[in-house]
Amino acid sequence: MKSYLTSLLLLFLSTTNLIAQNPKYKELMEQDWPNLKKYQAANEKIIENKDYPKVVFMGNSITEGWVNKQPGFFEENNYAGRGISGQTTPQMLIRFMPDVVALEPKAVIILAGTNDIAGNTGFTSVETITNNIKAMSQLAKANDIKVILASILPVFDYPWRPGLEPVDKIAKVNTWMKTYAEQQSFTYLDLFTALKDEREGLPKKYSEDGVHPNLEGYKVMAPLTKKGIEQTLLE
Repeated sequence: MKSYLTSLLLLFLSTTNLIAQNPKYKELMEQDWPNLKKYQAANEKIIENKDYPKVVFMGNSITEGWVNKQPGFFEENNYAGRGISGQTTPQMLIRFMPDVVALEPKAVIILAGTNDIAGNTGFTSVETITNNIKAMSQLAKANDIKVILASILPVFDYPWRPGLEPVDKIAKVNTWMKTYAEQQSFTYLDLFTALKDEREGLPKKYSEDGVHPNLEGYKVMAPLTKKGIEQTLLE
């Protein structure tokens, strides 16, 4: 029996090695659709030093840009940014364990959904978006991490995919998020209202492209977010 198992193991390793050497399969094996590698080294350093952040910001380019434009806001408050440009909620859900839970924060801010509405990884229904946000929230809750659900920011039109008319879809996700936060005793962080213009979009004073905040936009978001965090951590 031992000899048989050894032979099976050798056959498995040999086959795996042949597959890895095949250019077609090698390319597939090297793919990192959720981009787990982006923060891998930084996460390992935090865990090794036990230098855990107070709050992790899970998101897309809006979160990534926030760290770049207001680094002091994150450094001074012991916040960690885990935003990746272009990402949608299924990608964030895959990396939620290593990029959030493993860092043992007291709270997480989930700022997600706009790229799903823009169709970055294909058409995504409101239900799919909310299910992914719900799944991330429950992962946090199960690990004693307080949940802050940030509204999707205003968008009248996506410049890279015009004509989608996202206003109604954003409103539906945000309405669900607010209700779900109330039901689960989470915090709903309403950034939409403070940033919107008369078209329910992001005005020029807060954004050059109508999607990504500029520094002035982040200056509006920062105090609202900090207040939301402080209130959440007191509960």
